[in-house]
Amino acid sequence: MSDEEPYDSRFTLPEIDAPPETEVGVILLGLEPDRLVAGLGFARLADDPALVTQAVDRARHGVFTADLAGLAAAGLAQWRMLRPLVDAVPGRPEAGALRQEWTNSAARVTNAVPEIGPAARAYLTACWIRRDEIDRLADRKEAPDVLPEVAAG
Repeated sequence: MSDEEPYDSRFTLPEIDAPPETEVGVILLGLEPDRLVAGLGFARLADDPALVTQAVDRARHGVFTADLAGLAAAGLAQWRMLRPLVDAVPGRPEAGALRQEWTNSAARVTNAVPEIGPAARAYLTACWIRRDEIDRLADRKEAPDVLPEVAAG
């Protein structure tokens, strides 16, 4: 890197003792918005033992059908409910470094929804950091545009 090239902190390697949750967050931030809200929908389901029991019972009877569009719809419902709680928590200004932004936003999410489980916290944090995109997705009147999974190869 020459002296003329600006330093870009988005591509720095993590510190050796950085929390693994931060690296998970960096990976989550690379997902498309529909996948983020689908992950939020499923994670919130898994955070609630009663809902998990219900899903397992439905799967046992062959009636549990969860597709990406359904999970995205559940995630958008969670987003609409949780976003105002996160927004109400005073937070630090957005950081320039992605990992620092993750740390600040995860603390904000934890303060807003202390009972949230680790998976839902990670997805909600990613949704919060990318809230402009998630808000646009949530504001749509039609179902989210979710593509089916395409097999590799």
